[in-house]
Amino acid sequence: MTPFTAVLRFASPVLKASVSKQPFSHFKPRNYKTITTLFTATRKMSSSAVAQRLSRKTVLITGASSGIGRSTAVEFVKTAPDIRLILTARRQDQLELLKAELRLLSADVDILVEQLDVSDPQDVKRFWDALPKEQWKDKLDILVNNAGLVKGVEHVGDITEEDIHIMYATNVTGLINMTQAAVAIFKAKNSGTIVNIGSIAGREPYPGGSIYCSTKAAVRAFTESLRKELINTRIRVSVVDPGQVETEFSLVRFRGDQAKADSVYAGVEPLTGDDIAEIVVFIAGRRDNVVIADALVFPSHQGGTSHMYRK
Repeated sequence: MTPFTAVLRFASPVLKASVSKQPFSHFKPRNYKTITTLFTATRKMSSSAVAQRLSRKTVLITGASSGIGRSTAVEFVKTAPDIRLILTARRQDQLELLKAELRLLSADVDILVEQLDVSDPQDVKRFWDALPKEQWKDKLDILVNNAGLVKGVEHVGDITEEDIHIMYATNVTGLINMTQAAVAIFKAKNSGTIVNIGSIAGREPYPGGSIYCSTKAAVRAFTESLRKELINTRIRVSVVDPGQVETEFSLVRFRGDQAKADSVYAGVEPLTGDDIAEIVVFIAGRRDNVVIADALVFPSHQGGTSHMYRK
């Protein structure tokens, strides 16, 4: 008998009496206690299955100081208040502010913030070497590779070497280096989850985005290869490809030009970092045998990189 069926079975006499306005005197007190207990158990099972799966899990998020990464940290805490978070980004001050906000959401959350530039292989190595082994590194359960950026809208022939380097070093090499270190930990305990944040740009390239699009295509190829390499393990690998999301993405692309960044979202209602964060946590919170391998996420006005309805 399922908990819900049991609730109905024991509650039926009380409900019938309530409808007919008959006295409850003939019901034994233990029935009320049973009903209350079963309703409580059913509510807990239905509302916190994901929270139970994520309870005391250790999650590492790159690029956590803003945008999707920041929202993902908040969503993990809202879903599982006793989650353990390792938050990394280049901006230490923003990480400290986020840490304070998360502590207001839950007194049970454990948080470690570390400044990290994933585009620098030496900094990645320093981070992993310095990460406390027993308290954090060996307990790692989930890696969210969120750090990424785009620079400029120049066409091929006019793209600077600096922009090419920073996009590949951050979006591709940085993601791979973080993943290689995490995979070694996950293999040792035959469990773990990797969620890579890709982009619709990795599926549908567009003019003025050749370098960025190619980096996200690389993320997609790397993710699919990794998933296939790990099918004899309990390590899960997923990619989330957002469409148009309003974050600092466009501001960085247009090198701080707020007017140009705002024009990208004119006449539309883009996705938010919170929208993508909910999907990341949903993926991480499935049963161990369930892999959401691939997620493509659009706002309702978008059909592709160059197909949008603007009011």
